[in-house]
Amino acid sequence: MLPCSLHQAEPMLSAATMPPGPLLYSFRRCPYAIRARMALHYAGIQVELQEVALGDKPAALLALSPTGTVPLLVLADGQLLTQSLDIMLWALAQQDLEAWLPRHTAQGMAWVQRNDDCFKPLLDCYKYAQRHPLLSRQAHRARAMAALVEPLDLTLRDSPWLAGQSRGLADVALLPFVRQFAAVEPGWFAAQSLPALQTWLKNQLDEALFAAVMLRPPTGAVCLPSKH
Repeated sequence: MLPCSLHQAEPMLSAATMPPGPLLYSFRRCPYAIRARMALHYAGIQVELQEVALGDKPAALLALSPTGTVPLLVLADGQLLTQSLDIMLWALAQQDLEAWLPRHTAQGMAWVQRNDDCFKPLLDCYKYAQRHPLLSRQAHRARAMAALVEPLDLTLRDSPWLAGQSRGLADVALLPFVRQFAAVEPGWFAAQSLPALQTWLKNQLDEALFAAVMLRPPTGAVCLPSKH
């Protein structure tokens, strides 16, 4: 039994408007979109990738989702998945060769919820500190460190992955957000005593999977993974 279930899928499109295969609206640097693309690529699912310019969202996306948020996956049967975690769970249900999903325990889900509900708002305050002047950048950074970064490092000192000796869904779900935190002040982050977290981060960033989903797509829709 899964520790969490998929959100109820959005209403189906009409047959006349259904795409020939899964269509993913994405934004290259969005951490939610990154983790969705990683799961889809890992599962070997061929999708039509539509890169979205956040300042000029396509009418087709807004017709499906008035907020125009990404990622958004349009399945071949017309159903819509509007949450990145739902996209990950759907992808792993199709194929999961390294057993990411069986390792996604209640503890792993707790890490994902901690990241999404608590850490992400603090990360945004740190990254865009000029928009949140009531606290200094250093104060925002300290709050984000205490919320997730330091506890994550302590946990990873006991095992190389959140799931134990092998990677699970939670490791991939948290990766883009920790990467974003490290990138705000890379020199400062590298100088911190976070050995387990820094190793965990580097190991995933150096993998072909991450590199593949971070390639800059050409203008227009492309396929991911490549058919070639």
